[in-house]
Amino acid sequence: MSEQQPDEITQMLIELTAGNQDVVNQILPHIYDELRRLAGSYLRRERSDHTLQPTALVHEAYMKLIDQRQVHWQNRAHFFGIAAQVMRRLLMDHARKHTADKRGGDAEKLPLEEEILIVSHDKSAELVALDDALQTLAEMDEQKAKIVELRYFGGLSIEETAEVMGVSVPTINRQWRMAKAWLYSEIANT
Repeated sequence: MSEQQPDEITQMLIELTAGNQDVVNQILPHIYDELRRLAGSYLRRERSDHTLQPTALVHEAYMKLIDQRQVHWQNRAHFFGIAAQVMRRLLMDHARKHTADKRGGDAEKLPLEEEILIVSHDKSAELVALDDALQTLAEMDEQKAKIVELRYFGGLSIEETAEVMGVSVPTINRQWRMAKAWLYSEIANT
């Protein structure tokens, strides 16, 4: 993470939301390392021949994040939570296209392990399976799905997730355990 204090980053995000376009160029150096870490974390879970590079994922996500006019950034954790969602969507789009091209659109359902994904030869299919299960979870319990997004895809800690969601740390711990168990069961039974 950058040397910049979260309070200053939060202030820049608030200015950005208020329409101060000068902040667009000022904020990137302060958040780039964290966005790059997020992108690297995502792409380590991808197949080895993945064509999307971390830098491209960061830049594409950054462009989408900066264009957000409806979001009122609360703080640094909120920004990185949304960044995680944007990166996840970009990777899902990429994975679905790859799966459709390679498999004729029939994504193979693969089981999850304790930390949600297992290593396989084609990680695109397992990422698609996780996304499908996560969408089903969101229909049943949006809060648990959001926790999975923030923790697994966003790399946020339990404490950061609690802050973004506005709930207690014990609630996040409990919901995270239940969400992982449900996802494991859902994907194992498909």
